[in-house]
Amino acid sequence: MKPIGSQKKENESFLKKEDYQKELLRKLEAVKEKVKEGGGKKSIEKHKAKGKLTARDRINLLVDDPKKFFELSTFAAYGMYEEYGGAPSSGTIYGIGKIHGRDCVIVANDATVKAGAWFPITAKKNLRAQEIAMENRLPIIYLVDSAGVFLPLQDDIFPDKEHFGRIFRNNAKMSSMGIPQIAAIMGPCVAGGAYLPIMSDEALIVEGEGSVFLAGAHLVRAAIGEVIDNEALGGAKVQSNISGVTDYIMKNDEECIAQIRSLVSKFGRNETAGFDRIESKPPKFSPKEIFGLLPEDTIKPYDTYDVLSRIVDDSEIDEYKAGYGKTLITAYARIDGWAVGIVANQRSVVKTEQGEMQVGGVIYSDSSDKATRFIMNCNQKKIPLFFLQDVTGFMVGSKAEHGGIIKDGAKMVNAVANSVVPKITIIVGNSFGAGNYAMCGKAYDPRFIFAYPNAKISVMGGNQAGSVLLDIKLKQEEKSGHKFGDEDKKKLLNDILKSYNEKSTPLYAAARLWIDEIIDPSQTREWISMCLEVVNNNPEILKFNPGVIQT
Repeated sequence: MKPIGSQKKENESFLKKEDYQKELLRKLEAVKEKVKEGGGKKSIEKHKAKGKLTARDRINLLVDDPKKFFELSTFAAYGMYEEYGGAPSSGTIYGIGKIHGRDCVIVANDATVKAGAWFPITAKKNLRAQEIAMENRLPIIYLVDSAGVFLPLQDDIFPDKEHFGRIFRNNAKMSSMGIPQIAAIMGPCVAGGAYLPIMSDEALIVEGEGSVFLAGAHLVRAAIGEVIDNEALGGAKVQSNISGVTDYIMKNDEECIAQIRSLVSKFGRNETAGFDRIESKPPKFSPKEIFGLLPEDTIKPYDTYDVLSRIVDDSEIDEYKAGYGKTLITAYARIDGWAVGIVANQRSVVKTEQGEMQVGGVIYSDSSDKATRFIMNCNQKKIPLFFLQDVTGFMVGSKAEHGGIIKDGAKMVNAVANSVVPKITIIVGNSFGAGNYAMCGKAYDPRFIFAYPNAKISVMGGNQAGSVLLDIKLKQEEKSGHKFGDEDKKKLLNDILKSYNEKSTPLYAAARLWIDEIIDPSQTREWISMCLEVVNNNPEILKFNPGVIQT
């Protein structure tokens, strides 16, 4: 084992960086608190006046410990659908929590947001929740309270492969996989949305508030002329005692949630994947010091070993090929007792044995080769992979091209794509271009992907992109006979950079579900440990086939 990291003096530079990073986190926490208000105080009061609990109150009552409920995609839809009044957290809350000690995915419609209507991103968020349940063999609980599809945007949610219908397809698939699904109808459940609870294994319905039907009373009257109210059409007693559609009638939300807990408590225990875990040891250095290690400008270098020393147990690693391919750190370690294989971008400038200086955060041919072989080793040994991503891309230029950077980079991407052990990714700073792919970005199926508040996700850095976009714009304008002066060019560049940088933020990414959550850097160990416990629930880790990775 190799000790890593060192105690950092709280000098002016450290404190300045710490304050900057904490301020980013404070701003995000303020946004999160606003998002958690859902449709606002008036909507919440109206909801409670019906005797109903809010979506978050329902979840808090359902899980063993609300403080250990890991909410995901909290910022979904942030800044989107503003022309319709917005959709905080996309009108749906989901995450992972324990019910009688069993990890469960919990999905709850927030009826204070447009009556729980489904926006396009709502469907994407629900599909992500189901994906997590399927990949990790977790039971899933649906707390249904929704008016159905948001009709003004029906064309973006209804017909395509990854749209609304995929939800019900997944219901069927999960049943065939033996993954328990319990649905509680705690409000309206209309039209196509009615299939979600009824395609679950068991369905509960709350008397007086819950209702389920393919067409509500207004549509029934318009379609066939029958005059009937919603309760007589598809209320709790009708659907439980006459149609037999639902399985349990509950008096109120509290009784319904107690019944769900009782049902879950009787689930059998499954085998685990068998990932190795021993007694946890804290790092030798405080995880809170990560704030003072990360630079204010993500282009500036820092020592990734120092960050890792605040994450891994006892601040120790078994480093693989320590003296080779130094812009990537590959190492075995433990996080909260769990064995992991770490692939991390080294952000400091490093010197090779040949005396050459290599830029931190850039992937070279040697580091690509090293990572490829390490990923293969982790697959062979059944060790989950943890990617700590702060990458500006692969090395460019004639020397890199002549050395086969595309070939070596392709090998690494191949290894990441074909890896069968679970992968967990955290974006610490930059996530640019093909580096995003090689370091297991969203397209490469990480079981979970998170970002720190200072992360930047884009095809290239802002300055480079701004220069390219400005050049394109100027050439377009020149063709039309319009010439720009220096001041005009400066203003145009500033406008381009502002727009580009706004779309590179973690908040922009989280709104569109490119990442699962923006996390507090000082809580990295807790998030990774939770993920490792969750992925351990799926015993069906495929047998490693070294033939799938070309070396």
